[in-house]
Amino acid sequence: MRVGLFVTCLVDLMRPSIGFAALRLLEAAGCEVVVPPAQTCCGQPGYNSGDRASARALACKVLDEFERFEYVVAPSGSCSGMIRTHYPDLFRDEPVALERVRALCAKTYELTDFLVNVAGLQEAPGTFDGRVTYHDSCSGLREMGVRAQPRALLAKVAGLELLEMKDSTTCCGFGGTFAVKFGDVSAAMVEKKCENIAASGADAVVLGDLGCMLNIEGRLRRRGDDRTRVLHVAEVLAGERHD
Repeated sequence: MRVGLFVTCLVDLMRPSIGFAALRLLEAAGCEVVVPPAQTCCGQPGYNSGDRASARALACKVLDEFERFEYVVAPSGSCSGMIRTHYPDLFRDEPVALERVRALCAKTYELTDFLVNVAGLQEAPGTFDGRVTYHDSCSGLREMGVRAQPRALLAKVAGLELLEMKDSTTCCGFGGTFAVKFGDVSAAMVEKKCENIAASGADAVVLGDLGCMLNIEGRLRRRGDDRTRVLHVAEVLAGERHD
């Protein structure tokens, strides 16, 4: 299987270890992986802010760079959800382009969903000595149907114990521009999420979107919690963790 890895701009700029972990996992599943070097953003920030022109321009760029691959995989429910769920809306009045976009959507996957349901990854390369809890990021859960997949993969990690937190599917309050526009509401939401993480007794919180990771880790540290690690599921599965 020839896979185009959509690294995402946040991963590229903030935590490249996630991209390398995703690459390792895809290769472990037997995929030929290509990372288009000029890739940038999926266009979600502009789309969510009503700037359809900039979102469409970036969508065209993604389409040109990735439509040649058999599959497109992103270590992000947010970015994969933008492509699969919202790109058709951007091209709804352009029949020719819409056909190309729908073909791209049909082969776009969030990383854990692809590893479980397409590639059939049998073993996780990584190990983890400790207890983790899992936060279900909103876009991955609600736009891409990702919930059981990361848990199934984490169950393959030697030494790892998964402890479910209360309200794991409740938003952490990030939501991209939501955290900027509604700072007080966002802060209250992530505070509750951090309380649930602490109550779980886990050594680390694991999740699939870097935006949520940044929001949760920032709040944990402001609460004085320097112990709980915040890890992307790809890092844990591949054994390529950022500490």
